[in-house]
Amino acid sequence: MSGKFDAMHEEPSFGKLFINGAFVGSTGAARLPVIDPFDQSTIAHAVDATAEDVDRAVTAAGEAFEGAWRETSAQTRGQILWRIAAALRERSAELAELETRASGKPIADSESDIADAATCFEYYGGLATKLHGDVTSIEGAMVLAVKEPVGVAAQIIPWNYPMLMAAWKLAPALCAGCTVVLKPSEETPLSVMALASSFADAGLPPGVVNIVTGRGEGAGAALVDHPGVHKIAFTGSGEVGRHIMQRAAAGLKRVTLELGGKSPNIICADANFEAAIDGALFGIFLNQGEMCSAGSRILVERSIYARVLEALVERARDIRIGPPMDPETQMGPLVSARHFERVRAYQELGKAEARLVLGGGRATGAALDRGWFVEPTIFADVNNHSRIAREEVFGPVACLLPFDSDEEAIALGNDSPFGLAAAVWTRDVFRALRFTRRLRTGVVWVNHSQPAPVEGPWGGFKQSGLGRELGRGGADAYLETKQVYLNTEDQPIGWP
Repeated sequence: MSGKFDAMHEEPSFGKLFINGAFVGSTGAARLPVIDPFDQSTIAHAVDATAEDVDRAVTAAGEAFEGAWRETSAQTRGQILWRIAAALRERSAELAELETRASGKPIADSESDIADAATCFEYYGGLATKLHGDVTSIEGAMVLAVKEPVGVAAQIIPWNYPMLMAAWKLAPALCAGCTVVLKPSEETPLSVMALASSFADAGLPPGVVNIVTGRGEGAGAALVDHPGVHKIAFTGSGEVGRHIMQRAAAGLKRVTLELGGKSPNIICADANFEAAIDGALFGIFLNQGEMCSAGSRILVERSIYARVLEALVERARDIRIGPPMDPETQMGPLVSARHFERVRAYQELGKAEARLVLGGGRATGAALDRGWFVEPTIFADVNNHSRIAREEVFGPVACLLPFDSDEEAIALGNDSPFGLAAAVWTRDVFRALRFTRRLRTGVVWVNHSQPAPVEGPWGGFKQSGLGRELGRGGADAYLETKQVYLNTEDQPIGWP
């Protein structure tokens, strides 16, 4: 590791909040350590923002919305988004290191995430000038449906993809003309705070984007409850999502929720075998399995079940677990001690509910002993009603289930409280289309796993959330529709 961001030389922005275009101190003294999951060292300290801090940020966002940002043209907004994307690309090495040091994800993954975040800003930079309403001509009048920004958006993001989740929230909101108060996870605030130092150079007026760090029960709750917030966008657990929805109801605030998943990865006997194995491994072990869309339920047609199981076990044994700053590492440590204990508990639970065929414990080795590493874990012959098949583990734990017919595979895939994503592996296009029509998920991948192109909508059915992110719909989530009735007849109304 470079040591550039060690505890002896913290970036000045890390102990500050970003409010009204400047890094400022907190009204409170509480600080939160940012821990490196690889060696448990403290690499920085972040502010645990107070309710007063949150109020300052929301006030700044409200004033910017009614002031400079309202007068900023769509073309200029788009150019600002493009310049933020350029800053991401120019600072990619620095930001990727921060991402890896705080989250534990492999550096190669972080580099890819920063590039994807830049692409997201570029997409919405191009879309800014293409948002429009409708005009309908009726007898004696024209009716205009005008799109306007909803106002101040509170955005709360998780720790598994810190910069990418920030991009998914910030870019469409700014594209639509909203102002923002963003709260990153208390475990991974560093990369987003570092990016804020590039906002002024990108031309972003003060107060348009504000960043407050802190705990969910403190800063997050104050943000959700603030009367100056008009829209809430949250990515995280279902438990917290339900809590936010309840609190938002008091003010009838607009809400977008991207929550959990227990995604089925369906492998048919006619699939490209090697591609399906690659996709299944990638779908559950990418990012240490810390993904809401992880293909954690692998449904396999019975005629190839034994062969798939053998191949998955053999290939998973070769996954390179190691220091996250090593470019060759494929799986790093889990993000925190608390999350490590959660995943370890599910590994132990699985041993009582199914047949363990790989892993099931802590990953050990000279380079791993101080970090929160767990082994890639595979359970076979899993009952779809067991806890490990129904509850989101959010770690590298795969459940294999056999099926005998497409009807059974669809029933198993849909038999879940979640409905975020699904993957289907088959060479038969008609079979694939039957699956895509009947699977109750917001995303269905055919012969692929985990792509999330910015051009397409992202979100889930059932307990996986409300609303959609990405694509044109991602900007629509930050827009209100206003009717303007334009009388074209110069006549009195005329009482009946």
